[in-house]
Amino acid sequence: MRSHVTPAVVLTAVAALAVSACTTGTTTADSRPAPGPVAVLPDLMVETDPQLHAMLPESIRTTNTVRVATDIPYPPFEMYANEGSKQITGIDYDLGQAIGARLGVRFDFKAQKFDGILPAVQAGKFDAVMSAMTDKKARQKSVDFVDYLNAGPGWLVAKGNPAGITVVTDVCGKPVGVQTGTNHQKLLQQRQRLCEAKGLPPIRILTFSKDSEAQLALRSGKVVADYLDEVTAAYVASTADGGNAFSTVTGRAAVGEYSASPMGIGITKDHAGLKEAVRAALQSLMDDGSYLKILGKYKVANIAIPKATVNGALD
Repeated sequence: MRSHVTPAVVLTAVAALAVSACTTGTTTADSRPAPGPVAVLPDLMVETDPQLHAMLPESIRTTNTVRVATDIPYPPFEMYANEGSKQITGIDYDLGQAIGARLGVRFDFKAQKFDGILPAVQAGKFDAVMSAMTDKKARQKSVDFVDYLNAGPGWLVAKGNPAGITVVTDVCGKPVGVQTGTNHQKLLQQRQRLCEAKGLPPIRILTFSKDSEAQLALRSGKVVADYLDEVTAAYVASTADGGNAFSTVTGRAAVGEYSASPMGIGITKDHAGLKEAVRAALQSLMDDGSYLKILGKYKVANIAIPKATVNGALD
């Protein structure tokens, strides 16, 4: 899943240093917005909005940092800039840098296994999640979501689709891969009812801690398909081995029914006001065209949503 893409220009703003409060003898943090504008893309400069910065909770303004958890790699949402690099890039990273720049703070991304992301946020290790995470009502018990994208599932299959998957029941009785802890895993488990209704053997669901491991299983023939986000499936199919390793199968007949619940930026419930500030910053990026410019870099403008909403899950 690692790809060779030109890395986005990274956020160059730094957190303000603590300064002495001369009137009291104690120290306080400089909570002014970080310097801007910031070059999020070579052709995209994002300026800080002081009014949006003022919406942030004091704890975030004090550190000028939002700690963001993300599961890498899951291209094109999050990935390393090139083989051996630790520089993160991708849709979520670029959009996070833009939101941070608009708020006048730094969005500091750190890798975290997907199934451990929400527990890590609840434990106070992170303030937010940007990891192509579907906004689900069950997940809203752990975090609040600022919704920002919408995409359905798809199959990643060997080149030419040798397993002949055209409808979802074609995988009944066959081994398929999926990343553990994802909404896609739950959808596959629901598909078992379709197999049962047709008198077919159940799907042999093999779970992997990272989707890149599911891809390796597909390459080796251990599974006949990998069930993941359709955008990621298309990206991997077009880039892996120059586009010669995989194909995709999409559409509701092939992947089964799914809700229109959007992807969301997960926000900790411990910082009152943070989700409102992030939503307002995202909406401003939608309004000025920056949001679509970032999606356009990855050729996925079709997954854009018209308005930034909070906790818009349908199921």
